[in-house]
Amino acid sequence: MLAGVAGTGALLSLGACADDDPAPATGGSPLKVRFGYIADFTGASVVALAGKLELWDRFGLQPELKVFTNGPLQVQALGAGDLDFGYVGPGAMWLPATGKAKVIAINSLGFADRIIAQAGITSVAQLRGKRVGVPEGTSGDMILRLALRQAGMSIADVQKVAMDASTVVTAFGARQIDAAGIWYPLVGTIKQRVPDLVELARNEDFYPRYSFPSAFVGRNEVVADKPELLKRVLRLVREATDRRAGDVDAAVTLTAALLKAPVEQLRSEAANARFLTSADLAAKSGDGTVTAWLAGLNALFKEFGKVTGDVDPATYYDAAAYAAQ
Repeated sequence: MLAGVAGTGALLSLGACADDDPAPATGGSPLKVRFGYIADFTGASVVALAGKLELWDRFGLQPELKVFTNGPLQVQALGAGDLDFGYVGPGAMWLPATGKAKVIAINSLGFADRIIAQAGITSVAQLRGKRVGVPEGTSGDMILRLALRQAGMSIADVQKVAMDASTVVTAFGARQIDAAGIWYPLVGTIKQRVPDLVELARNEDFYPRYSFPSAFVGRNEVVADKPELLKRVLRLVREATDRRAGDVDAAVTLTAALLKAPVEQLRSEAANARFLTSADLAAKSGDGTVTAWLAGLNALFKEFGKVTGDVDPATYYDAAAYAAQ
């Protein structure tokens, strides 16, 4: 009960802050927007805050929200014209780098990815020839390739089994796979079923040489041809980003309510990420920091065969447009 009261107080505080701010002038009728998200904290917290604080109305938007299991599926929906904006983790950033979408805003820096293995496997080197489940083209895929490279191996040295994230949880719990490239909070879910699992690698093993930003992405045609819609979405994202950075724990409670998920599960995920304010992200966009993050990922994607040639982040992330909102 005490935890519930404390959480409610935090939510009321967030709501009061929103009410104290004057509503920005958007003019005209609300603009319809199809917005995708993933059902975890980093992928859904902005959506949860936007709903609780009535930011959609405040910024003149009429949302149609769609939940996905990973970033590549959202980019596929963008390309098919079924989605206007979505969310991708660092492992899917090769898709905008290859022209499939535009990055409109950085969301967070992620440290939630893990290589996990069944008890008895104590090193990445011991994965040689083993069955490793991984959602294709995600951050789980990326950290698997990084860990293998660090061990002097490649993806060809393991039996990679492509499966969606929920199937990874089931297959690992049933011991149908020997290891997995996956992330929190799903790692926490798997631990409940397999408490003796071993964590072989994590994002911190490769940081700061590589940073792992998640981002919001837009359909190419929407970004190019609907500047007013883009402006309103960016303002909403920036506002929600600031609210989250100001009180992560309250944002966890809100997001857990949206997803109908245990608060502690999302809290453990939030502890594996860094949430910057929009001012911080605007400054880092201007001084080249974000460009360096994306360029580092592009180098990895080139090595992994996801990207051919050198890709300038400026071709898919407009730092000035983010800073201008």
